[in-house]
Amino acid sequence: MPTPIMIVDDSSFARKQMARALPDGWDVEVTFACDGSEGLAALKCGHPEYVFLDLNMPVMDGYQMLEAMNSEGLSSKVIVVSGDIQPEAHQRVLDLGAVEFIKKPVRKDQVASILTKHGVRENSYSPLSETISIKTDVRDGCREIANVAMGRAADLLARLLDVFVVMPIPNVNMIETSELHMALNHVAEGETISAVCQGFIGSGIAGEALLIFNESSFTDIADMMKHTGNIDETVELELLMDISNILIGACLKGIADQMDIDFSQGHPVVLGRHVKIGDIIKRNASRWNKTLAIEMGYRFENKNINCDLLLLFTEDSLETINDIVSCLVVE
Repeated sequence: MPTPIMIVDDSSFARKQMARALPDGWDVEVTFACDGSEGLAALKCGHPEYVFLDLNMPVMDGYQMLEAMNSEGLSSKVIVVSGDIQPEAHQRVLDLGAVEFIKKPVRKDQVASILTKHGVRENSYSPLSETISIKTDVRDGCREIANVAMGRAADLLARLLDVFVVMPIPNVNMIETSELHMALNHVAEGETISAVCQGFIGSGIAGEALLIFNESSFTDIADMMKHTGNIDETVELELLMDISNILIGACLKGIADQMDIDFSQGHPVVLGRHVKIGDIIKRNASRWNKTLAIEMGYRFENKNINCDLLLLFTEDSLETINDIVSCLVVE
């Protein structure tokens, strides 16, 4: 009989990548769930032997699904597949009963090795890649690519600064200038903020990374980065540039690696410190036109640090982005 496998991920792009990574020619039966709640309901009905589980999902995330499985005595073998590759994320899911942890994007040889390790054997069967058909789109692909890149940046911060980064789901939208201004106002409504902007370009894709910090972040940033002494304007600027370089550089590298391109990055520019977001918008109204905007919010566990990273791609980059992501979708 086929070995029942369930893939639980809110991204159709990620579900397709995971399904295509299952070994060709193996006798497996694959089902899908879009979040932990759907996955839990499916487990109660059928008990797939193996579950490939994402962590960062709406409704019920991977951690919550693992906790619910433990409380309800559901014993499927769970292999976590996540863009969040922080050491603590890895340890937390193992403590909750997962048997393996794989970082995204997955490799076919790695999946075959793990399934073999846990008792699945190769049998003659029609190639899985011919039987799996999952609808996906470029926007969903961009969101999954951003999710993986965000996870790599979080991992770098976790290792450098001994913190755990809480990662929400990235937002991806094609927006006009007026809508971007509304989105920026929503990011820091009523607060004073500091903002850094850094341009990037490569392989027909260009844009700017905009990183926004709320003002209450600086004391905890200084503590996290082991700074001692007073926090004057010079220290604030140094802290802002240091953490911006880490976050922006790691995110852009994560995106470039997945898309098999290289980005050249400009020098980071401070757009404002201790200002309202409206002031930033007024000063820079001409630089942001119709754009593909990817918003990634970073929250540091047990720290009063909130920052939002927006990647704003130029309109003439869209055709190249569409072509690259479309190829990744069908691979």
